[in-house]
Amino acid sequence: MDQRYERNFSTISLDEQARLGRSGVCVTGLGGLGGCVAEMLARTGVGNLVLVDGDHFESSNLNRQLLCTEELVGMSKPDAAQDRVKAVNGSVNVRKVRSFLREKNARDILFGCDLVVDCLDSIDDRFILEEAAQALEIPLVSGAIAGTFGQATVIFPEDRGFELIYGKKREIRGQGAEKTLGNIASTVFFMASIQVSETVKVLLNRNGVLKNRLLTADLESCSFEIVDLPGR
Repeated sequence: MDQRYERNFSTISLDEQARLGRSGVCVTGLGGLGGCVAEMLARTGVGNLVLVDGDHFESSNLNRQLLCTEELVGMSKPDAAQDRVKAVNGSVNVRKVRSFLREKNARDILFGCDLVVDCLDSIDDRFILEEAAQALEIPLVSGAIAGTFGQATVIFPEDRGFELIYGKKREIRGQGAEKTLGNIASTVFFMASIQVSETVKVLLNRNGVLKNRLLTADLESCSFEIVDLPGR
């Protein structure tokens, strides 16, 4: 192992770093949250990434999507994410999926991964992702943003998960609150950092994971709260 990770070692041991290198994480959605998450996971040393999105960059993405530059407008998000990850850490194995996550492909996309990170913007798709993760018995790290507000939680296969946040599946449909409140870079980067922190903790079996807990943050008022969610 070269000097790449030497600044990790006060927080992450050599054995833990090697474990991250063997781990596989799927990032679903490569917009604001997902682009930041993919880069931070690569820099941290997660060795295998599955990068999923069926979209292309638009000029409206430039305000907060790390992977989007003026010259990349129109480019496939998974292509840009793969290029960025490889530029940051060439030792990371990348499988890119140029498709939106759907019921028909969700399990195939997640198969073989140790964990999935939810960076989606659709509540319907989050339920599809949760069902696939539960079927494959892998944990899910979820994040969402809207304006200056963000939330994050960690869902294990045995947990009730999204129904405790959004209600029963099919009772709530459509996009999250970001469609009305907008997205700004500071909220995106902050919540992506929370997601990466939780991902690393789960992969390394650390304490303090947001299992059955929902972290909410409002960067306008600089207020943070963790709400307990009932288990099964």
